[in-house]
Amino acid sequence: MSTIFIQIASFRDPELQLTIKDCLENSKYPENLRFGICNQYNPNDTFNIDEFRNDTRFRIIDVLDIDSLGTCWARNSLQQLYSGETYTLQIDSHMRFVKNWDEEVITMLENLRSTNIKKPLLTGYVSSYDPKNDPEGRVQEPWEQVFDRFIPEGTIFTLPQVIPNWQDLTEPISTRFYSAHFCFTDGSFVKEVPHDPNLYFHSEEMSIAVRAWTNGYDLFHPHKIICWHEYTRSGRVKHWDIDKSWVNKNNKSHLRNRQLFSIDGESYNPDDFGIYGFGTERTLKDYETYAGIRFSTRGIQQYTLDKKYPPNPTYETEEEWEKSFSSIFKHCIDVGHHLVPENDYDFWVVAFHDENDETIFRQDADTHEIIRMKQDPEGYCKIWREFQTVKKPKYWIVWPHSNSKGWCDRIRGDLWLHLLPDFGI
Repeated sequence: MSTIFIQIASFRDPELQLTIKDCLENSKYPENLRFGICNQYNPNDTFNIDEFRNDTRFRIIDVLDIDSLGTCWARNSLQQLYSGETYTLQIDSHMRFVKNWDEEVITMLENLRSTNIKKPLLTGYVSSYDPKNDPEGRVQEPWEQVFDRFIPEGTIFTLPQVIPNWQDLTEPISTRFYSAHFCFTDGSFVKEVPHDPNLYFHSEEMSIAVRAWTNGYDLFHPHKIICWHEYTRSGRVKHWDIDKSWVNKNNKSHLRNRQLFSIDGESYNPDDFGIYGFGTERTLKDYETYAGIRFSTRGIQQYTLDKKYPPNPTYETEEEWEKSFSSIFKHCIDVGHHLVPENDYDFWVVAFHDENDETIFRQDADTHEIIRMKQDPEGYCKIWREFQTVKKPKYWIVWPHSNSKGWCDRIRGDLWLHLLPDFGI
């Protein structure tokens, strides 16, 4: 019988036990499941997975939370537990599953293989559930991943959206992207494209997407719901809450990502990456042509921005291909409410500057935008700006003007420092 190696990296997650139970209860063949779990815990936690320790289907690595080196390190650690299973399923520790999910994904994968797709891989940002309102809070429409932006450090962010006309689909849809919280493919993938333990958090998904593709894997989103994921992890401890050196880990991770993809003048040296570098069945350029993404210039094709399925259109010449890319900068400036205490602002200067202190883009905030942002319940103003540029922004300026006090203190932010991760594993 076909076995499935289920990878779960968990960081002090009270949902882990429930996730495992739901996975077992909703599988058609629970006897064929094999769990590899990196259980990052704290002795004071009031939840545990002790009930599974004597089950031969489980291989568990226990790691004190203070000893963990981050998400990708944890994923890589548990991948060492792989023991030749037919398939592998990588999930997060906060998931729920449809009935007979294992039969569904195997059938879906093998149907793709029957169409001469040698190495199919199912992945994506799956639909959400709400632990406080389950199962009623489960979204009943399947999601896909679409391009959002290059963040200042060079990593690509993607967003979920409902798959258009999903009710009419009979097979998975092609995708450019990979999700670390849902991946189902052949078990050998664990050895071919292991997670890079030198990455920290945000960089992992594009690393796996392109490395998988260059190793011959074709990426697909399921056209129907297989499982659900909880995205917020509101109120729960994250790794960066306890690791005082997480900023250094994060910055080193972003640098490694820029080196892998030759972003901002960095260069890729295969010897520096070893098994965590690109495969040999396809090239990075092949992926960029397929996906409509050009990493070195942070370029994106309109076809990709329009959220159309890959592969992207081809061009007769290299020059035409290069001209097809736009370098779009999209960024959210976060300004704490305590930094803008006045109640009578009439406008804020909002500008981006390059390394020579020249303004490369300016779009001021008017009173309507200011009022809306100051009402944000999270306690900070979120100033979204998007523009095309061939120059790399280095820092932003927000300079508020008040009717009663005139020009207030200027606020500056460096775009090349770390960003606080906004969702956890």
